Order: sequence, then C-alpha cells, then structure tokens
Amino acid sequence: MSVKLNPDAVRYAQQLIRDGKFKNDSGHWREHNPDTAAENRYLAKHEIEEYARWHLGLDTSLGEDTKGRYKFPFGDFRAVHRDGLLAAKERAAQQGYHDIEKAAAELEQALERQAAK
Repeated sequence: MSVKLNPDAVRYAQQLIRDGKFKNDSGHWREHNPDTAAENRYLAKHEIEEYARWHLGLDTSLGEDTKGRYKFPFGDFRAVHRDGLLAAKERAAQQGYHDIEKAAAELEQALERQAAK
C-alpha cells in the first residue's frame, strides 16, 4: 500500500483545533468514528476533497474519487476527536507510517493544549 501523509488534513485539523472544534474525549474511537452510512451522507452533501480533509493518510494507489483512498480518520465531520487521533497514531505506528503517527501525536498535543486553556 502506498500510504502517505495528507498535509491538507493536518492543516485542517490544526485549524479546527484552534477554532475550538474538537472533543477532548477519552472514550473509544469506534463510538465516534462515522460509519459507512454517515460517510455516504456526508459525501452526498460535500465534495470528495472535503471528505479527504478528515483523513490523515492517502493511499496513492487508489483513485482520488474513491473513499478507500483516504485512511486514518480523526473526526466525525464536525469536530476533531482526541480518541480519533489516538486511534490514528496507534494504527499508523503498527503499520509503520511514522509520518502519520508523528502528525497524529502533534495534533493530539495541540488539542490537549487548547483544551487546557
């Protein structure tokens, strides 16, 4: 798999965190991670580029217009979720995507700093 960091998603997550659009949750990401139906509803109203901004990874072996291209989601299409960043960081580490792991860790730290204000 040719997965690389999605810099647009990192910038978008940083902006959302600065704007206070985050959840400092410590639950389980599976409780907040949008399911297929939620993804499809989002895509019915938004362009694939907007969908892509919610994913830290890009699988460049897949077409830009496919949902499968976008990996490591971190939010629910409304806010960044701390548990989403933790899940992305853990999965990226397990799969050897160190740039995605590092980006998720830095975003988590930014979220925690913003939450402490």
